[in-house]
Amino acid sequence: MTKIQGAGPLYNDSGVYEARKRQSLRARYVYGFIFFATNLLAWFIRDYGAKVLHGLHNIPVCGAGDSKCFHSGGVLRVSLGCFWQIFFWLMFATTFGTRKLDEVRNSWHSGCWALKFLVYVGSIAIPFIIPNIFIQLYGEIARMGAGIFLILQLISMLHLISWCNNRWMPHPGSNQCGLFGLLLSTVSFIASFAGIAVLYALYVPKSSCVFNIFTIIFTAILVKIMMAVSLHSKVNEGLLSSGIMGSYVVFLCWSALHSQPQTEKCHSEMKIWKDGNWATIVSFIIAICSIAMATFSTGIDTRSFQFRNDEVQLEEDVPYSYEIFHIVFAMGAMYFAMLFISWELHHPTREWSIDVGWASTWVKFMNEWLAASIYIWRLIARAISRKTSANDEESAPHILVA
Repeated sequence: MTKIQGAGPLYNDSGVYEARKRQSLRARYVYGFIFFATNLLAWFIRDYGAKVLHGLHNIPVCGAGDSKCFHSGGVLRVSLGCFWQIFFWLMFATTFGTRKLDEVRNSWHSGCWALKFLVYVGSIAIPFIIPNIFIQLYGEIARMGAGIFLILQLISMLHLISWCNNRWMPHPGSNQCGLFGLLLSTVSFIASFAGIAVLYALYVPKSSCVFNIFTIIFTAILVKIMMAVSLHSKVNEGLLSSGIMGSYVVFLCWSALHSQPQTEKCHSEMKIWKDGNWATIVSFIIAICSIAMATFSTGIDTRSFQFRNDEVQLEEDVPYSYEIFHIVFAMGAMYFAMLFISWELHHPTREWSIDVGWASTWVKFMNEWLAASIYIWRLIARAISRKTSANDEESAPHILVA
């Protein structure tokens, strides 16, 4: 009887920790919804704010024009409120170092939604009384923050590829079949080279499109190089990781070509997309959802950004790093601002447009080349590391004899 009674508090503590952990995991989706709603708010202010929100013209910093609090200026102000006040910079500051579920800061991260809503409303409103010079300064900072977000997204993508490769590809010397990994590798490479063919058909309508021809051919070369390095005997990474990475690189190439201005003669579209504005609206909605999903998936993958992943997860530990989660969303707020204004502070945007312009095109091309370079460097670094470890093991017996 004594043992049963003694086990009661431990059982109760275990149940409390489990409930708090579920609450913490559910909180991620609430933050994701808030981020998605902020994207919609930024779009509304950019495209329709000047027509609907007439009261903002009475604010001294806004004035009678539409550029300071609407269009690109409105997007930057909403992004500043999302980033600087609470969602998600203040949340980063107030949850930094939270490690246990029984801490007060864990309750703040996972609850107090009424108070957070009030602070959120205030954080969105405050930037609309900030002088325009500081908004322009924030726009320059947002460019750097958006670039950091792209790097974080790339790290998360590489972590996902490694996870897929370790899970579905057989290890050397093991009896694992790896049939699903082989199937996924085949599908990835077929999708990569088929995608390159489709890009050539869509974005090279004539031989004078030299820039598009170079970009597509260079992307094909990158896919082949990644495949060759991955299959090299000293690397032996297999086809799966290079196949997934190849598909991702081709997707980035398509995204870059698609961001070219619509007036370009080398920017062709299928006839189905010319029949009306519905396709533009659908593409815009998909793009908004993609921004929110990319930020959410990068934010929840906090272990990719930790220096040590071998620490034992205790029952009372928080299920993920709160500070990394919130800083990724803060960088994501800068990223969506750049997409809405096409990476240019004074870029004239059309209704229902997103991430269109030569600045957006070049950012995506640089992101593609950076992704391929980091992946290849990562493969070579692993091979060098294995070779160094093997040499150390061979030299160890000689040291003992001496």
